Amino acid sequence: MFLVISSSLHPTSRSRILARAAVEQLQQTGRDATLFDLVIKKLPACDGASAYADANVKELAELIQHADAILVASPVYNYDVNAALKNAVELTGRAWTGKVVSLMLAAGGQGSYMSAMGLANSLMLDFRCIIVPRFIYATGDAFEGDGLADEEIQQRVNMLVSETTKLADAINRSL
Repeated sequence: MFLVISSSLHPTSRSRILARAAVEQLQQTGRDATLFDLVIKKLPACDGASAYADANVKELAELIQHADAILVASPVYNYDVNAALKNAVELTGRAWTGKVVSLMLAAGGQGSYMSAMGLANSLMLDFRCIIVPRFIYATGDAFEGDGLADEEIQQRVNMLVSETTKLADAINRSL
């Protein structure tokens, strides 16, 4: 199963459009894909104590633990992924260990294209995740309404899904 996490809390999120495009591409290639959308499945703030017992936290941790790979879609705020995604990682911690992870970001401008690196570094160093070295960074002109308007971004989603599944298959076969 390939898990796609949509971390935006905005009701008309552009990163959610990327998440849905990834799910569609996974399904078109015959893969089992699950979308976990943080706007639908609310997570409590990580308090270091009782938050871990929340039903949605437990569900997300289990999905992460059993996923062949995880594709994360996040908006960029203040040159970083959003706080909801960082909170989700804090809440599910060790479930990420050794996972193949891909990143898809939606941002307002070109200037924060390196914003994926903080999360990538954290996942690599804290949980030994294998980060797919290609990621998607899309700005507002790549979207129209509730869909992708830029064919190049759609091709990049397709390529990211392909590279993620190949890497996950190779790693999971070797285990």
